[in-house]
Amino acid sequence: MENFLNDNEDILFHLEHMDLDRIIRFKEEEFTQAQQYSYAPKDAADAKDSYKRVLSIIGEICGEFIAPNAPKVDEEGPVLDLATNQVTLNPATQKAMDMFAQADLLGFCVPRQYGGLNMPSTILCIAAEILSRADGSSLNFGLQQDIAGTINKFASEEQKKAVLPKLCSGEWDSSMILTEPDAGSDLQAVNLKAVQGEDGKWYLSGVKRFITNGCGTIGLVLARSEEKGKGARGLSFFLYKRDEKMIIRRLEHKLGIHGSPTCELQFNKAPSELVGERQRGLTKYTMWLMNNARLGIAAQAVGIAEAAYREADLYAAKRIQFDAPVRSLPPVFEMLTEMKVAVEAGRSLLYETARFVDLKEALEDYSEAHPDQKGDIVDDKKKYAKLAGFFTPMVKAYATEMANKVAYDAIQIHGGTGYMKEFNAERHYRDARITNIYEGTTQLQVVAAIGPVTSGIAQSILDEYDQADYPNAGELLAKVRASRKIFDETLVYVKAYKGEGHEQFLSYHSRRLVEMATDLVISYLLLRDGVHSERKLKVAAIFIAKMPSRIEASRSFITGDDATLLQDYAAVIGQGAV
Repeated sequence: MENFLNDNEDILFHLEHMDLDRIIRFKEEEFTQAQQYSYAPKDAADAKDSYKRVLSIIGEICGEFIAPNAPKVDEEGPVLDLATNQVTLNPATQKAMDMFAQADLLGFCVPRQYGGLNMPSTILCIAAEILSRADGSSLNFGLQQDIAGTINKFASEEQKKAVLPKLCSGEWDSSMILTEPDAGSDLQAVNLKAVQGEDGKWYLSGVKRFITNGCGTIGLVLARSEEKGKGARGLSFFLYKRDEKMIIRRLEHKLGIHGSPTCELQFNKAPSELVGERQRGLTKYTMWLMNNARLGIAAQAVGIAEAAYREADLYAAKRIQFDAPVRSLPPVFEMLTEMKVAVEAGRSLLYETARFVDLKEALEDYSEAHPDQKGDIVDDKKKYAKLAGFFTPMVKAYATEMANKVAYDAIQIHGGTGYMKEFNAERHYRDARITNIYEGTTQLQVVAAIGPVTSGIAQSILDEYDQADYPNAGELLAKVRASRKIFDETLVYVKAYKGEGHEQFLSYHSRRLVEMATDLVISYLLLRDGVHSERKLKVAAIFIAKMPSRIEASRSFITGDDATLLQDYAAVIGQGAV
């Protein structure tokens, strides 16, 4: 039987070696939950065994059912009946969701008291990656736990008891309802109105667009609640349960992820409930929700890239040209090797990010429950909040751009056949394309990541990585350290720049600086992986072989620029001086 966990040696490697013990102790409240729930783990080893068994079930469903049906789901998709205002999922999609519900997998990160599995985000990322390898569109349903997680963190106890058990059982599904026709990335421009009636209830009116699974039973809605409030401070967050006051106007006709319905919604005084405090909808709740969603999209991207690489490798091994498999030709096996290394680099960065997010959330929850705590707990809470804030946009940017490149190369290796619908390569290419757009484009991830790069957060984690022990990596470590020196010098140059156009100089070079930092972080992570495996050390060697040239190229361009290019760009596109 095909199992998408058991056939992935790299995921199994990470499961064996990732540092989860502290996270597990926090999640299991020092294993006191075992006294209340017979199925709760009794120690860290028990928890890890449980994680692997759950992932194996997911791997089996994905390998045996979801992946074989993905081409049909992609071709047929869901259907909207305008007369009844109902969306019917593709039968294979619905059956997959039923299988997850029957296996009690839909409450992945929800606490046990509401019927969930109480899994950490790190394990959710592995599950999301496996599912996305099977079908990129499938993640947009059950296993992306952002909505349930947001409700658990910010909703009232009454709301949690009403909603979370039904999400865990699969009786209800959900959606994140943020985007509007005139408010895409700029969520401060949201105009859907939330008005409080004389009965004290809230009513939503307006249009939302590009809503993934907008046909879900419940939704978390960002709406403007303050009549005079402008920008972010005028927005609040609402829990909406589907009724006749919301009309699905259309399903979008998309390039990819065809199995997932993307809806345009019309709210006509639809009743809803306020979540948390007024005026914190964007600044607190939506930002938390989106950061978790971005981690999920990074996992989706790694999964799609894994699928695209495997399709290319399999085809290259079977395709005979010039009396030999094309896999044996240097131009092809170099591409395949680079694809494989890029996927493993993205996976290492993904799991490290998820680990930081888990520690951040655990420490915040612990501090809230123990407000008298001081010292290490407080310091660690601040540390991991900063690291999560840096790594989340970094992995979203890297993994999604990487997935697009790997999927592109997979078609190239297939040649003309890869362009045809009969092969999965073109579907992976189409599915990958959305990942560096939704939940914040790569450009917005750079905006989020450049602050930690210039404020010293990036340097602090690089210092921490550098102080670790890397036996048998002397020459590779020396290359990384040399590139780190170039990065530091470049950053000093940019921060001190006072020439013409200095106001925009940092912004102009932000992506180059973030990519330099990303290259260095990944290099250290791969060296750390190499401590446990000779093969992983070779993966690090391949990645690091080309990394210094990228760092040097960025340094050369940045320090050789006197900012006149900013003026040249403006002149070329006809907007005058910047």
